[in-house]
Amino acid sequence: MRQNILILAGILGIIAGVVFMLQGLGILHLPASSPMIGSQTWAIRGGVIAVLSAILVGGVRLVPTSAERKAARRAEREERQP
Repeated sequence: MRQNILILAGILGIIAGVVFMLQGLGILHLPASSPMIGSQTWAIRGGVIAVLSAILVGGVRLVPTSAERKAARRAEREERQP
């Protein structure tokens, strides 16, 4: 469950970062009067947010879930028994 929440947060972070980056580059004019439009600072911040969020999603997938850890421990115990 926790893994799914972190993945969802990471995906939302990627989307937000891309939106910030596109606004900073002047490509996306979603709110027409936003101070973020055409600002290099927001383009950089958006890119950083998107990359960090992608790392979060990738890292979460590398960590085994509690069910996977329990199955691995069970398999180890069964291997040790004669």
